Amino acid sequence: MTTTTQPSPPRPSAVTPEVLAAAPATRHRAANRFKLWAGSICTLVVVLPILLAGFLPLPGPDAQDLGRRRLPPFTDGHLFGTDQLGRDLLSRVLHGGQVSLTIGVLAVLVSGVIGVLAGAAAGYFGGWVDTAVSRLLEAQLSLPLLMMLLLVVALFGPSVPVITFVIAIAQWPEIARLTRSLVLVEREKPYVAAARVLGLHRFTILARHVLPNVVRPASLVVLLLLAQAVLLESALSYLGAGPQRPFATWGRIISDGQDYITTSWWLITLPGLVIVLLVVGVNLLGDALRDRTRRTRKADA
Repeated sequence: MTTTTQPSPPRPSAVTPEVLAAAPATRHRAANRFKLWAGSICTLVVVLPILLAGFLPLPGPDAQDLGRRRLPPFTDGHLFGTDQLGRDLLSRVLHGGQVSLTIGVLAVLVSGVIGVLAGAAAGYFGGWVDTAVSRLLEAQLSLPLLMMLLLVVALFGPSVPVITFVIAIAQWPEIARLTRSLVLVEREKPYVAAARVLGLHRFTILARHVLPNVVRPASLVVLLLLAQAVLLESALSYLGAGPQRPFATWGRIISDGQDYITTSWWLITLPGLVIVLLVVGVNLLGDALRDRTRRTRKADA
């Protein structure tokens, strides 16, 4: 007579929803989502009004009304109040943001192109190319950044192209160093060796196979440098070395209002808050995208 044994009931899993919620990976994903949403919102809150400044029902940024000087915010239809010449502060902040953002975007694009090309050449070819680029990077990084910018602007004049090029030259070493390290890793991978066996030229391998794999992580650094470029332009304008009138940049708005800080706080506080909101938003957005890219690369590996 045979006896049949009943199958034992399945043991409950030790991984409960509470355990998953408390896991470090879950917390990191939640923090990354928060940074992504918070950064996107902060950036859009500043960028969208700046892009639409020409279509908003606002006075001109240079329209003066001496009878309405230094009005507080939310007075007579002036959301940010007016400045010492009766000009609408919100209009000046939005139109000044167009100049500051234009300089910042152009500067990071130029610095991105220079940094990626120089870093890729140094990492892939090595030898004297790597030595020359590395020494140039070390020489520039050893110089005081703001003093170097002021010196170049004093020599060539505070025009928009000069300031854009100066900021780009100041930022390319960071992109070049990152690109060089990424290319050093990529050139040792099997697909590069296979391309060499097939007889492809070194420039072809670098342009068609290596660069496409390093452009994405390098572009995230370019995004993070946008906040630094806006801050550098604002610092130059505050010191009087930015684009000259009639351009109303953020740094000049703060510089013009600093004499009235004790009586008209909004002349400095509100433009400063706009700069802070943009910088924080861009940094949070760049950090979130960088973390997501790292997780994707680890998962592919």
